[in-house]
Amino acid sequence: MHDIKWIRDNPEAFDAGLARRGLDGRAAGLLDLDARRRDARTRAQEVQAARNALSKEIGRIKRDGGDVSEVMARVAESKDRQAALEAEAAAAETALNEALAGIPNRPADETPDGADEDANVELTRWGDPRAFDFEVRDHVALGEGLGLMDFARAAKLSGARFTVLTGALARLERALANFMLDLHTGEFGFTEVNPPALVRDDALFGTGQLPKFAEDQFRTTDGRWLIPTAEVPLTNLHAGEILAEADLPKRFAAMTWCFRSEAGAAGKDTRGMIRQHQFTKVEMVCLTRPEDSDAELERMTRCAETVLERLGLPYRRVALCCGDIGFSARRTFDLEVWLPGQDRYREISSCSDCGDFQARRMAARYRPEGGKGTRFVHTLNGSGLAVGRTLVAILENHQNADGSVTVPEALRPHMGGLEVVEADA
Repeated sequence: MHDIKWIRDNPEAFDAGLARRGLDGRAAGLLDLDARRRDARTRAQEVQAARNALSKEIGRIKRDGGDVSEVMARVAESKDRQAALEAEAAAAETALNEALAGIPNRPADETPDGADEDANVELTRWGDPRAFDFEVRDHVALGEGLGLMDFARAAKLSGARFTVLTGALARLERALANFMLDLHTGEFGFTEVNPPALVRDDALFGTGQLPKFAEDQFRTTDGRWLIPTAEVPLTNLHAGEILAEADLPKRFAAMTWCFRSEAGAAGKDTRGMIRQHQFTKVEMVCLTRPEDSDAELERMTRCAETVLERLGLPYRRVALCCGDIGFSARRTFDLEVWLPGQDRYREISSCSDCGDFQARRMAARYRPEGGKGTRFVHTLNGSGLAVGRTLVAILENHQNADGSVTVPEALRPHMGGLEVVEADA
């Protein structure tokens, strides 16, 4: 959510930020609603002040033995007038809040300009794609060849964009999640959380999925929502609270199932595990002081990169441009892993700094030490990593000529020492 006071003082800068996202200016309309709200509220206060004066006049007239009926009528009329003005102010405020809720975050100065993913900027690469001396298989051919990945039975159970993993591949996915969580909590200081997978409207509003992206979510019959990512419950853990500065940063990590309708994704990645309605992801979330959020974004991104490096998976870091960052983000680094089966890099983690955008929606604040008042925290989130896509990357990068897959050394303690996944595993 945007700060209307800041927009009031910086309308040109606000519209310039939206223009970088390819959006038309909104400041004039917002400020009109703001002026109507403030004007109606001021007039209501003036009416009340006048009525207070009339009430004193009634007391004086009564003491003098006079007739107060005319003044009483004016008091009654004043109450009706005040109620109408307060309703006008409330309507303008509702309209203003609804308008603000639908406007994405302003990009940071460091975010590259550009209309779409073609303008994203590659920053670094790690690892060299493997040179194979045999015909490369993609993860579908590998998984089905092993007899441990079944899309047909998943479709029978649930329809398209679902997968059934069995045996060693099911264990490998679980091992990946355990490895990621152990790394983030043991080496990087995140607190592990096991949050609900069902949330209320307020939680999705707080992180920016509602109201604009309702069609991307799954909703239950009792009005709750299946989480699209653990970012939603983790970021909302301190919604409506005032933290002490000494308690920051708050760093959380969770492994959850994630659910997405993939609205608008018809025809995209229909084969395999890249784009699923249900998938497992390890998520990182941080709440921090505003002056620390740039450093925290770099730290979080390095945490995700370390996972890929420990697993021996080549990747690149990409700075997303203004036209490609998410609704709540002001700055985003994507990590893209090399997939030999597709002969290209594909997103496996997205680490974003949301500034105080989500915190304003959630009313998440902190009290500076030795200072007066409160400030909004800055929130950050990042995949650490998408577990299913990491499984895909391991299958394709560590495949062998006979269709087996070598288990990365870092995962073997989580796999009971298993070194190779074979068809008879």
